[in-house]
Amino acid sequence: MDLYKAIRELVEEKKRIDQIIATLEAMLKRGTTVAPDLAAPRTVPAKRRGRKSMSAEERRQVSDRMARYWAAKRAEKENNASESQESSEEAAATS
Repeated sequence: MDLYKAIRELVEEKKRIDQIIATLEAMLKRGTTVAPDLAAPRTVPAKRRGRKSMSAEERRQVSDRMARYWAAKRAEKENNASESQESSEEAAATS
């Protein structure tokens, strides 16, 4: 085997390995784990941290919905209290 040819092949292999290492390091910095050409196309970001921010309209809708929920709970509690009071009055009247 020609020594110069072996050296040339090793240098080419080293360049190829250096390129792969650089690509892997870039992937680590971006936070991806799959090579870009192998990954499926994404329509959403790779990682989201924390909660999605709500718009003012969404906050208003949630506020309205919760106000209705708690109003219903209060009404239910009042109905149960008045029903139990009526049943205790009826029991006292029949005794």
